[in-house]
Amino acid sequence: MSRSWERMVQKNAKQVNKRRKKNGKKSISESSSPQVDKFKGRNYVVPILLVMLIALYVTLAKPWSEDFLTDPTLFWVTIGCYMLLALFYFMRRPYLSVTRDMLETRKFTGYKQLRPTDVRKISIQPGYVVIETIKGGNWVFSKLMNRFPIERMTERLKIYADLHHVEWEQKTK
Repeated sequence: MSRSWERMVQKNAKQVNKRRKKNGKKSISESSSPQVDKFKGRNYVVPILLVMLIALYVTLAKPWSEDFLTDPTLFWVTIGCYMLLALFYFMRRPYLSVTRDMLETRKFTGYKQLRPTDVRKISIQPGYVVIETIKGGNWVFSKLMNRFPIERMTERLKIYADLHHVEWEQKTK
């Protein structure tokens, strides 16, 4: 099936399912929504750096000494804000989402998507997955930095590369 035909089928199935749901019936097909494989990591490097920065800031400022010239309330509010920022980065998990015809991730500047025509090559290295793009920077997913499940990602990305004829490179040590 062509992609436009698939989109039309998905759109019509979604409308029919919505109508059937209003009538209290089961949906026709659960497969009308595209299958999404989402690989989540955990960001722990930035929170650790922020906590180390807080420790450095507290030891240099010495809020316990008598010659502390800064307002103590503002000092501890600043420390609390840095702790909240570290918690925010720890809870905001990086991910790679792979569907039939799209790759998606979240960067500092927002959500990014790649179509198969935007991918030059997918490189697999021990502990890393690198998706080289035609335009923009490469997407790098690391087991060391973000605790990504590299083995499962490799299997799914191999299927994606075979399906869309994307260049595949597997490097060993």
